[in-house]
Amino acid sequence: MSFPFSRPAGLAVAIGTLAAVGLTACGGATHAATKAAAATTQAAPAAHAHAEVPAAAAQPAVATSAVTIDNFSFTPAAIKVKAGTTVTWTNSDEEPHSVVSSEEPMRSHTLAGPNNTFMHAFSKPGTYHYNCGIHPFMHGTVEVTA
Repeated sequence: MSFPFSRPAGLAVAIGTLAAVGLTACGGATHAATKAAAATTQAAPAAHAHAEVPAAAAQPAVATSAVTIDNFSFTPAAIKVKAGTTVTWTNSDEEPHSVVSSEEPMRSHTLAGPNNTFMHAFSKPGTYHYNCGIHPFMHGTVEVTA
């Protein structure tokens, strides 16, 4: 059987197709699917993993009450606010994201698409870690001062 392209070109097409299918499968997961995948990931090594994001604690906290979600990261990843401040997260990605913390009972709605926002007021001093409930590799920190 003869093909109109070389074997290396055919392999490149096959690899590209598999990569596109794999990347498409990464988007649009539900919270239930993400939780199940996270449980599986903790039990066994991941077949594909996202690049590790540096820990938010390693970056100096920025004095701001606005966080942008862009390119699968919280920017700035570490912020510092005074008690009583309301922090606003704005999704700039096409992909849906959320803001979740168990330290400060906080769970946003799904921020589907760009310009969706979530706001949360921090009343007590402390350091609060949060992540994206859909993409658990995305981390951030809010340091609340008196």
